[in-house]
Amino acid sequence: MVELDLSSRIRSVRATFQDIATVLDVPKLEREIAELEEQAAAPDLWDNPEAAQRVTSSLSHTQAQLGRIRTVENRLDDLDVLIELAEDEGDEDSAVEATAELAAIEAVVATLEVQTLLGGEYDNNPAVMTIRAGAGGVDAADFAEMLQRMYLRWGEKHKYTVTVLETSYAEEAGIKSTTLQFDAPYAFGTLSVEAGTHRLVRMSPFNSAGKRQTSFAAVEVIPLMPETEVIDIPENDIRVDVYRSSGPGGQSVNTTDSAVRITHLPTGTVVSMQNEKSQIQNRAAALRVLQSRLLILQREQDAAKKKELAGNITASWGDQMRSYVLAPYQMVKDLRTDFEVNNPQNVFDGDIDGFIAAGIRWRALPND
Repeated sequence: MVELDLSSRIRSVRATFQDIATVLDVPKLEREIAELEEQAAAPDLWDNPEAAQRVTSSLSHTQAQLGRIRTVENRLDDLDVLIELAEDEGDEDSAVEATAELAAIEAVVATLEVQTLLGGEYDNNPAVMTIRAGAGGVDAADFAEMLQRMYLRWGEKHKYTVTVLETSYAEEAGIKSTTLQFDAPYAFGTLSVEAGTHRLVRMSPFNSAGKRQTSFAAVEVIPLMPETEVIDIPENDIRVDVYRSSGPGGQSVNTTDSAVRITHLPTGTVVSMQNEKSQIQNRAAALRVLQSRLLILQREQDAAKKKELAGNITASWGDQMRSYVLAPYQMVKDLRTDFEVNNPQNVFDGDIDGFIAAGIRWRALPND
C-alpha cells in the first residue's frame, strides 16, 4: 500500500484554479470564441487582409486561453485517478508520476494566476519592445544583442509570434538598438515589467587586459494599438527618410533603399523599420508603431504615467532594475523584487518567467 498524502496541495491548487477561472470568466471566453468563429467564417473575410488577420489572431488567442483552462481541469481530474491508482494498487511508479504531475499543474496554475493580475488598460495588447545599448561602449552593444537573443528565445519557448522590426548594428560588435514585436495574449501586460535599465557585469571579452566591465542597456516596452484606435498624423508633421537595410559590419542585405525612418517633428519621436521587403511595407509598419507611441503620449497625463507605460530610461548608473553578474560570481537579480537566480546562462537562453511573474506580482502590490 502506497501512502500518498497530497490532499492539502490538491485542495490549494483547486481553490486557486477556481478563483482564476472566475476572474478569466470562462462563459465570456466561450461567447467571444463563438462570435469570432462566426466572423472568421464570413465569405468576404479576406477582402480586408488586415481585418482578417486581427480576427484570426484574436480567435487563436482566445481559443488558446480557454484551452489552457480546460487542460488544467482535465489534468486535475486525471491526477485524482492517478493518485487513487497509486494508493489502491501500491504502484510506486504511479506515486512518483502523480507527485511530478501535481508540481507541473501547480506551475501552470501559478502562471495563470499571474495573468489575472493583468487588468491594465493596454495589458492584452501586442507589445513593441525596443532595446538600446547604453553606457559601456562595445560591451554595451554586445549586451544589447544578448538581451535581444534572450527575449527572442523567451518568445520561442512560449510559441509566440515575435517579429524583428528593425536592428541597428554597432561597428565592432553587437547592436546599437533593436525593435521587436510580440503578438501574443497579454504581451504588453506581461513584458511591460521588463522595461527599465539592465546592467551587465563581466570580464570583458573586448578588453585585452581582461578587466571586469560594467555595461548597460535600456529596454522600453509599449503596447501596439489596434488600428481602430490610431491617431491621424498630418503629413507635414513627419519627415520620412529612406535608406538601405544593412546587416552586421555594414554589409548590405538589400540592393534598394527599402528601409524607412520616420521622425515626428513636433515630439522628436523616431521610428525605424527595415523588416519588410518593400519601402511601402516598411513605411506602413513604421507609421503604425509611431501612431502607437503618439497615442500613448497623448493619453499620458503626467510624468508618472509616462514612466509606467513607455519608460523614462537612462541606461546608466543609479537607474538599473536588474543586474546580470557573470564575474566574480554568477547571479541575475531583479533589484525591485529581489528575485534572483544563480544560472545566468539559463536566463540569457530565455528562462525569464520567474522574473516576469515576480515583477507582475510586485507591480500589483499597493503603493505605500
